[in-house]
Amino acid sequence: MARPEQVLLLEPQHELKFRGPFTDVVTATLKLTNPTDRNVCFKVKTTAPRRYCVRPNSGIIDAGTSINVFGKDLCIFFAR
Repeated sequence: MARPEQVLLLEPQHELKFRGPFTDVVTATLKLTNPTDRNVCFKVKTTAPRRYCVRPNSGIIDAGTSINVFGKDLCIFFAR
């Protein structure tokens, strides 16, 4: 089975960094860009869904456009 081709451009490319202080919910932004001439579906998954919230976590990116996806580190709710 062939591996699917990477279609979306990600910024940042490798990881989201959540910067403190962690006394409140901290947000990081992931920019998804669709450089193709077709609409592209996306879905974001997290390895720790109780700690991180992603919005929107799925959707459609129109051809030639970008969207911002926001990740929230919810560790403050566990620290109290």
